[in-house]
Amino acid sequence: MPYCCQCGNQVGEKDIFCGKCGTRQAPHGPQTGFHADFIDNMQPKMASTLCYVPVVGWIACVVVLASERFRQDRLARFHAFQGLYLFVVWLIINMVLTPMFRHLPEALVMFNRGSVELLKLAMFGIWIFMLVKTNQNQLFRLPVLGELADRSVAEQR
Repeated sequence: MPYCCQCGNQVGEKDIFCGKCGTRQAPHGPQTGFHADFIDNMQPKMASTLCYVPVVGWIACVVVLASERFRQDRLARFHAFQGLYLFVVWLIINMVLTPMFRHLPEALVMFNRGSVELLKLAMFGIWIFMLVKTNQNQLFRLPVLGELADRSVAEQR
C-alpha cells in the first residue's frame, strides 16, 4: 500500500488526496503520456541534431549509442558516431595542440598560436554546419570522420 508523499500516512491505491493532510498524491503504477521516458519519445531527427551541439553534443551521442530506442536506427547511430569523433578532434585541438603551441618557442612552431584559435573557430563552424544539415534531414559525411562513423555503424550490425 502506498504512503502520502507529504506526511507519510497510508493512502489507498486510487486515492487522489491524502485523508490526513489533504495533499494531492502522485499517480501510482506505470506512467503514460507526459511522464513517459524522454528517450522513448524522442524523434531520430532530434537525437541526430543534438549530437552536433558544440562542446556538449558528446552527451547526446553517448545517450543515442547506449539507448535501446536507437539500437536499429542506422542514421541516428551514424550521426552519434560522427558527432563523437568530431568531439575527439575538438579534444585533440584543445588539450594537445593548444598547450603544445603555448610552450614551444615561436621559432620552432610552424603555426603560431593564432592558427590554433582558427582551428577552434573552424571546429565551431563545422558543428554549426552539421547542426543545420542534420536539422534539414540532409546526410553529410565529413571527410575522414564520416568514413569512421560508417565503419563503426557497420561493425555494430
